[in-house]
Amino acid sequence: MAEDTFSVEVAGIKRDLPLMEIKPGVKIAILNILGDYEFVNAASAELAILLQDRDIDVLVTAEAKSIPLAHALSSSMALPYVVLRKSHKPYMGDALQSETLSITTGKPQTLFLDEKDRRLVAGKRIAIIDDVISTGSTLQGMRLIMDKAGAEIVAEAAIFTEGDRAQWYDIVALGHLPVWVDN
Repeated sequence: MAEDTFSVEVAGIKRDLPLMEIKPGVKIAILNILGDYEFVNAASAELAILLQDRDIDVLVTAEAKSIPLAHALSSSMALPYVVLRKSHKPYMGDALQSETLSITTGKPQTLFLDEKDRRLVAGKRIAIIDDVISTGSTLQGMRLIMDKAGAEIVAEAAIFTEGDRAQWYDIVALGHLPVWVDN
């Protein structure tokens, strides 16, 4: 590991992730898959194999960094996907919402499920997809919206989990990222 990066490998594709201080004395590795088609395609192919026996109807992700992963999984698994938005637009109609706290921004965010997409997930078997699951706040927000929409969550998947949270045992992931804490 270089001083300011952390090396990862997924399906033979290597990346050096920059480390970012999210609060004094605490650093995380930042995975940004936007535009990285090689890494996204490799990760989605691996996740598709791990998810193939889950009998999934619809993939659900949150805006924005995990959208390419959801799209690639959608293509390889021949499944529709839904993006939970971070702002409400007038065309979204009677949208469902829940609040989350982002580890990278440190600010509360609200997730919205479009009225059209509400009909798509109601009564369906859902896989929640994210790039990195760290504090679980976004995951919990997605769970709450899917519960309100009447969807059944059959899988939760990410490229990486992060940190020492005990609940990550049931997450389908390709790897785990540490959190660096100065002592």
